[in-house]
Amino acid sequence: MPPFLPWPIGLIYISGAAEILGGIGVLVPRTRRVTGWFLIALLIAVFPANIYAVTHGISSNAAVKILLLIRLPFQAVLVAWVYKSCIAREAP
Repeated sequence: MPPFLPWPIGLIYISGAAEILGGIGVLVPRTRRVTGWFLIALLIAVFPANIYAVTHGISSNAAVKILLLIRLPFQAVLVAWVYKSCIAREAP
């Protein structure tokens, strides 16, 4: 978690709870579209923390570093996936 953000542990718990709630919301057809937008916003919101993890070496393990790097462009794949499965498919 970037040090300029307040309450780093609290934000980690909040983002984790938001992911769980998003997963539940996707399962409910009535809330799927709004949940999709929520999950896209969440993916964008956590992206700076992912960049921080890569640039500040949170691990010295080479495999972990590679996975952290792969995660960055994969965020775009996740945004597209959420859009396609939750928003585009529900469009009137």
